[in-house]
Amino acid sequence: MHGDASRTPTVKVMSFNIAHGMGMDGEVDLERTAQVIEASGATIVALQEVDRHFSNRSSYMDQVEWLSERLGMYAAFGANLNQAPDDPERPNRQYGNATLSLYPIKYAENHFLTQVVTDIYNNEQRGVLETVIEVGGTYLKVLNAHLALKDEELELSVAEIMEIAGKTHFPKIIAGDFNAPPTHRHLAHLHCTMTDVFLKAKRGDAYTYPSPYENHETGESFKPMTRIDYIFADRGFDVRDAERIETAASDHLPITAELVWTQHSDSAAIIVPAAQPS
Repeated sequence: MHGDASRTPTVKVMSFNIAHGMGMDGEVDLERTAQVIEASGATIVALQEVDRHFSNRSSYMDQVEWLSERLGMYAAFGANLNQAPDDPERPNRQYGNATLSLYPIKYAENHFLTQVVTDIYNNEQRGVLETVIEVGGTYLKVLNAHLALKDEELELSVAEIMEIAGKTHFPKIIAGDFNAPPTHRHLAHLHCTMTDVFLKAKRGDAYTYPSPYENHETGESFKPMTRIDYIFADRGFDVRDAERIETAASDHLPITAELVWTQHSDSAAIIVPAAQPS
C-alpha cells in the first residue's frame, strides 16, 4: 500500500480465472500461476476456477491453502461445487472462487447464485464470494464472481450481485469472470452504477479471452478475441492504472487495477460482521 493508508487507501486488485492452474499448453503448474500473481504486485486477488482436493487433475491439492502460503496472503474460499470424495479418506471435492489479500480479511461469505436449468449449457452452480477487507483502517467490500454462460441466468446473477453489493456503506469492488462482453445488455446496470476500470482507463479493448498461444506441433494459434473478465469499482475510487497481463498460464488473461479511495469516511467505526468460516 502506498501513501497515508488511513486517509487514502490504495490497493492493486487482480481478477484471474486460473483454470485450476492449467495453462494453454495443457500443463497444470500452480507455481507458474503464483509467479504471475506475485510479479503483478497485486494486493487483493480475485481468483476463479480454483480446486480444493477436487480431483487428480490438480493432484487433489488444496490450491487455496497452497497459494495463500506461497504468496504470504490471507485467503477466503467459496465452494460453488462441494461433492463427496471418491475416497472416503479424502476431504470433500470442492471448486469455486478464492480471494487472496495482503490485508486482513475480516469477513467472508459465499453466496450461491440462482440457477436456470437448461439442456443447452452445463448447469454448474455459480457463486459470488463476498469478503470485507481492512486496509489501513478502512473496510473494503470485495465481491468475487464467476457467472454462467446462460443469458437468462446472467441477468439474474447481475441483479443478485448488485443486491449484495448494495447492503453496505463500505467502498465496493466487484471482480471476476462474467462470461459476457462489455456491450452485453445484462451488464448495463453494473456500468451505470460502478466504474469499469478498463473503460475508465480507456482500455476497453483489452481482450482477456482466450490467452494468446501458438502450438508449434499442431500449428494451432490463439489470440484474445473478447473481454469477459472485469474489475468494477465504486465511483469514489480513482483508477490510477489498469493492465492486462500477457501470459499463457491460463486460458484467461489476468487483469489488474490500481485503485485509490478518494472519499474520506469513518468506516472503521462501522461494525463488521463476525468472520465466517471459509
